[in-house]
Amino acid sequence: MYLTLTSQMLGTHADLSKNKITEYGLVFTHEPATDAGLYQINLTFALDDSSKAFIEGQGSLIQSLNDAYRDSFYPAMVKADILHEQGITGDGVTVAVVDSGLRGDFDWSMQYKVNGGNRIKAFYNAISDTLVDTHIFDKFDAERHGYLEDGNGHGSHISSIIVRSLPKVDAMTGEYENSYNGIAPNANLVAVKALDTNGQGTYADVIRGIDFVIANKEKYNIRILNLSLSTSVQSHYWDDLLNQAVMKAWQAGIFVVASAGNTGPDAMTIGVPGNVPYVMTVGAVSDNYSVTNSSDDFLARFSAAGPTYEGFVKPELVAPGGHILGFMPSDGKLAQDHPEFFDGIGWFMMSGTSQAAAIVSGIAALVLEQDVNLSPDELKCRLLSAGQPAVNGQGQLAVSIFQQGSGLIDAYQAVYSSAAGCANQGLDVDADLAGTSHFGGRANQDENGQYYISGLEGSGYLWQDGYLWVDGYLWADGYLWADGYLWADGYLWADGYLWADGYLWVDSHSTMADKIEANVWVSQE
Repeated sequence: MYLTLTSQMLGTHADLSKNKITEYGLVFTHEPATDAGLYQINLTFALDDSSKAFIEGQGSLIQSLNDAYRDSFYPAMVKADILHEQGITGDGVTVAVVDSGLRGDFDWSMQYKVNGGNRIKAFYNAISDTLVDTHIFDKFDAERHGYLEDGNGHGSHISSIIVRSLPKVDAMTGEYENSYNGIAPNANLVAVKALDTNGQGTYADVIRGIDFVIANKEKYNIRILNLSLSTSVQSHYWDDLLNQAVMKAWQAGIFVVASAGNTGPDAMTIGVPGNVPYVMTVGAVSDNYSVTNSSDDFLARFSAAGPTYEGFVKPELVAPGGHILGFMPSDGKLAQDHPEFFDGIGWFMMSGTSQAAAIVSGIAALVLEQDVNLSPDELKCRLLSAGQPAVNGQGQLAVSIFQQGSGLIDAYQAVYSSAAGCANQGLDVDADLAGTSHFGGRANQDENGQYYISGLEGSGYLWQDGYLWVDGYLWADGYLWADGYLWADGYLWADGYLWADGYLWVDSHSTMADKIEANVWVSQE
């Protein structure tokens, strides 16, 4: 095997502490780039008499042409790899993904679980209103019979982050480890296609997909719904038709994870359905291409920030969302439009809050495997309690709560948490859907335009417009929130929120023809 370095690199997932990279026992030196503009690589591999070029790809080094030598890294970032080694893999939990679909030319690790069983319980095309049920996938090979489709590739990428059962391999020894490239490699999957080849869809199609998930919750044991999609806010959360469908899923006992959106970094940029107060809304962080060094991790520039128009803190958590590796069909639109991030054999690099939301959906499956009786509110509390906020040297919040929520998710702490009563207190989804009561959060705005949390003091509870995005922070274990998680509570809506720009969407209402899409493409971070 040989490897040729033809240009400088800003960093890789290998050890750069002494300007050296070690890959499979091969050591060579290089000068680290000091300018992001130099961050391009041209690598040529030869392995088992085959070769492949990965040309001028912005992103971290993709380790090998052989998929057995891949490591997606994000399970280790959130400590899911420790849980894998303990046998906690999401077994028995079904995750529904409403997105652009799922392709049939995936490898075995997408269709089959670690224990060998078929994970795909159903594929529902909400656009054409057609269903391929679990007995088809149990009986036939989905690749040969072409039952699955994903012309865009976004849905396949998201699903692989959640469930891919491809084991990690020690790059030095070639031995399989007891950890996997997906967060919940034994979880089941229901794939719902509601977005087209361009990654776009209508409210009608997405709502039809959500309705399918609710109607088949018991049949497929669906406990989690992943919504890595977003659109702009047009009304109060309770008046939006898509949000109403999302609240019905929560009411039915389905834990909903939504991406914050890639419209940051400004305040009040959370989209629909991430602005629903009940659901878990997720922002994105980057490991700065140094997976073993958390001190330089930073909040992604594209990650949307709160508060919502009704004063709720969003996102409630952040998770890895920079340069995330996942499966991608070779003829999917994303692979065709961005070949520099596709290795030609199924691995694709992509950044976004979509990917961060998928990681949290996988962690939710790990928690539910251990405590199957948790309600959506109880599960949200467990996850909130496992956030590690970014703090400065004085132990104070270094990033506004409107950007990070409770912090970077820790899967190990979430699984072993006993926290209770810390999420959605004061909210009533039944009353919300019935229209008898609606709710607001604790965020407000002062006469200088600063957003703040009522009753809480400290710079971390204010909107910080001058945040230094390139700085790294400590992600604190055991940070003591003032008054617990009261910032996550809700109150009866009182029209008392003094937003400087007013409501730009006054007298605007959503319709079934409104558009929604997979979160917009952003640069790798």
